[in-house]
Amino acid sequence: MTDMYSFVSQQPGNLNIDALEGTEVLLLSRKNQLELFDHCPPLERYFRILTEKSLVSTRQRLINNLSLTALQRYQNFCTIYPTLIHTLAQKQIAAFIGVTPQFLSKLKNER
Repeated sequence: MTDMYSFVSQQPGNLNIDALEGTEVLLLSRKNQLELFDHCPPLERYFRILTEKSLVSTRQRLINNLSLTALQRYQNFCTIYPTLIHTLAQKQIAAFIGVTPQFLSKLKNER
């Protein structure tokens, strides 16, 4: 997980990531990544595939946020992340789908 803009541009990031459970974190600097690509070309392909999947996922999330109703976004969330609906706080789910926690509560009650 990374803030791709910050990682590639080498500018300070404005995003952060919170782990939901115990996590082992490995740090890879941009400089070290580029050196790895030179020494091990299959890693460049691997990272390209990861980046492509991330781009597709981000694009789909943006389209969904612009075109789906809040209820549809919540239903998609429940379908894609069925275990997280019981793990995350309501305010975290609300933030992910772009509504307030109060509105999410109302959506869930109407469902």
